[in-house]
Amino acid sequence: MKTAIYPGSFDPVTNGHLDIILRASKIVDKLIIAPLINFNKVHTFTLDERCRYLQILTAEMKNVEVKPFKGLLVNFARMYNAKIIIRGLRAVTDFEYEFQMALSNRKLDNEIETLFISTSLPYLYLSSGMVKEVARLGGNITDMVPEKIKQFVIDKLEG
Repeated sequence: MKTAIYPGSFDPVTNGHLDIILRASKIVDKLIIAPLINFNKVHTFTLDERCRYLQILTAEMKNVEVKPFKGLLVNFARMYNAKIIIRGLRAVTDFEYEFQMALSNRKLDNEIETLFISTSLPYLYLSSGMVKEVARLGGNITDMVPEKIKQFVIDKLEG
């Protein structure tokens, strides 16, 4: 069984994240979405909120689970016998950071591979930071976040 981990802050989940989740779920037997506690970021949404939103969005995907984590990603992957880490790429600027992380993870565990999936064209510009900025300023985020969680995001950021 091929198990993959898709880690991220998902603060909030965007249509770009959902695009990667849908596509990755088709190429592995089991996909674990792993919202993380990133000590280098100040999260707008709590870990519980991020997990709940991801669970809402993936409820009908039988091979997808949501499991939060903190610590080293390779240790988390080992816990679930995952040999693949999924990472989404938007632009060349993402690649430099993601490549460095992939090499670091490979150094820590040479049995775990990183699979880069380039985001679909409509989401190249999209980031969680962009969603938060637009929502806080009262802009329309309809094309930025999945419809099922849009009102949650608006309520949190406009309130």
